[in-house]
Amino acid sequence: MTIFKFTEARIRDLSLGSGIHRDTDVKGLMCICHKTCKTFAVQSDVRREKRHVRTVRVKIGRADHIRLAEARNEARKLMATIQSGVDPTAGPEPTGITLEQALKEHLKERELSDATVRNYQYHMDNYLGRLRRRAVADITRQECRELMDQLTKRHGKTTGGSVMRTVRALVNTARRHDETIGANPVDALRVPATPKREVGELDMADFWSTTEAMSPLMRDMQRTFLLTGARRTSLLGVKCADFDAEAGVLTFTHMKTGGAWSFPTGRWLTETLKARMKEDEPLNSPWLWPSPRSATGHVAEPKRAGVPSPHALRHHARTMMIAAGVPYAEGALLLGQRLPGASGGYVHQTHLVEALRPHSQALEDLVLAKAGVA
Repeated sequence: MTIFKFTEARIRDLSLGSGIHRDTDVKGLMCICHKTCKTFAVQSDVRREKRHVRTVRVKIGRADHIRLAEARNEARKLMATIQSGVDPTAGPEPTGITLEQALKEHLKERELSDATVRNYQYHMDNYLGRLRRRAVADITRQECRELMDQLTKRHGKTTGGSVMRTVRALVNTARRHDETIGANPVDALRVPATPKREVGELDMADFWSTTEAMSPLMRDMQRTFLLTGARRTSLLGVKCADFDAEAGVLTFTHMKTGGAWSFPTGRWLTETLKARMKEDEPLNSPWLWPSPRSATGHVAEPKRAGVPSPHALRHHARTMMIAAGVPYAEGALLLGQRLPGASGGYVHQTHLVEALRPHSQALEDLVLAKAGVA
């Protein structure tokens, strides 16, 4: 680094790649000789209350584009700004609620399942790093388009659509807390819908023979998935105390819709679950599907080769209900779903266990008949 009085001629004679040179006439003004060009810049310390905050460098322009006199005038203005305690390189101050704060508000306002909360947090931590501390009011449509394109290229349409739906939900929450936020920028995008699962036809006799070859616990679990249509986490989280063998009622407490769900078990399933608990008594486990080697104490992964996934078995259970003549509303309640419309909020499935029993029995009878079970 050299220090001398800048002149047009001396700046012109500086060698490319020679580094930084400082002017003696204007404090902070420098000429940086890169390998391919020369640029004027200002460097100084930002101080507030006599304390050093940071050192900043601001580019003025290329030496072959602006005259030395112009560079000196601009340098004096920038030095005055910096010495007043203002950092000219800092972006605008954030306004209002940030996307990260919107997530906290969103989770406080709603009763969401643990899986949904983990999904929101995973999106924030792994895909929304650039936006998480940005004020929602400052997020633009263009930024959302660029994020969507980037996610689609790197992770596929499904992930891209899922993350953008998270952003849309958080922005809507933020709009209720910050009146400076206008329209939701995600609304300008065509966010792809989640692709529908393709579930092939189930050969009931083959399913029954395949499960027969499994361990007794896994065999009974796979068949219970089909005969109840229960969600994966709902069935895995069942404890022995949740099954009333005398009444023939299986209660699920881990529900996507919240609350509990009481399922009236058919005659065959009731006897199967009774035998299951009797066989597992020596383990002294509170879980209906115990697994001593699992960290949770119960089976954690029910998927097995040769049989559909628990979610696919839920699809098959719904299809078999229709084939067995179960009406739409009763089938939805057996699956633990909320009925649509205003009147759906007045229907409490746990009060209708015995009214639903003939329909769960119809499902069981049809499954056993197709499986060839006497």
